[in-house]
Amino acid sequence: MISRADIAAAAGRIERYVRRTPLLRVAGAEFGLPFQVCLKLELLQHSGSFKPRGAFNRLLSAELPTSGVIAASGGNHGAAVAYAARALGVPAEIFVPTLTPAAKVARIASYNARVVQTGDTYAEALLASRARQAETGALEVHAYDHADVLSGQGTVARELEHDAPELTHVLVAVGGGGLIGGMTAWYAGAAQVISIEPESCPTLHDALRAGRPVDAPVGGIAADSLGARQVGGQMFEIAQHFVTRALLVPDAAIVAAQRVLWEHCRVIAEPGGSTALAGLLSGAFVPPEGAHVGVLVCGGNTDPAKVAQ
Repeated sequence: MISRADIAAAAGRIERYVRRTPLLRVAGAEFGLPFQVCLKLELLQHSGSFKPRGAFNRLLSAELPTSGVIAASGGNHGAAVAYAARALGVPAEIFVPTLTPAAKVARIASYNARVVQTGDTYAEALLASRARQAETGALEVHAYDHADVLSGQGTVARELEHDAPELTHVLVAVGGGGLIGGMTAWYAGAAQVISIEPESCPTLHDALRAGRPVDAPVGGIAADSLGARQVGGQMFEIAQHFVTRALLVPDAAIVAAQRVLWEHCRVIAEPGGSTALAGLLSGAFVPPEGAHVGVLVCGGNTDPAKVAQ
């Protein structure tokens, strides 16, 4: 299990390559709530999501082969790996499923990576990337099931605790679990971390109920970013210790959260990036009296016109 020391070391390693993203304190009345909400705007990170933290930590912790790096992704992780590879001067090859939105494919390609679109799901793209990795010897950068990636993602919580030490509850959207795994390893019970997932992608919810990672359905509007078939084994060990609750929200609540972010904060978030807030606005999570709530807005790679409409 990764430690706070691992995350602190990652923070020092990646500091020059990532942004310290802002915290937005929103009066409860703006969201129709009786309490203030702290939004960690990680969608303002390089490449449009929290993912460069883990990508940079993985690349900077390894000896990079001349064949470069390879990754499978629903979109955001691929963009982050491509961005990190370009910054460090190595080639990148990214495999994405056919469900990946065109905006995310274009972003990956804009960082000079080779993009291969194959398979209907992330799991199929991962299999294809591993077959290719066996041919090229490139360094695999797993989207969520690697200690260096988890430690990098945990730096989000390190920043959040520094900027909002009063938080008692933190809501995090979950796909494969790299973000919540790293964040809960940092908080280690100091704040309650709540998992929020779409009803159509209940990966961590189903794993915690089963007591082990299990295959879960993949579908809905956030499948490109939250549609892992299983959570990672390394994060699951952390989640069993420190994730307080695993809650589900319908797609309609995610769309509503996107609209609230746009209308009240002028923040354009993708469906996956809005999912944690959907858990709060829909009433899936009702904080106890006196709670101080933080929410991760973790990704913004979407078509702005669709959100504005």
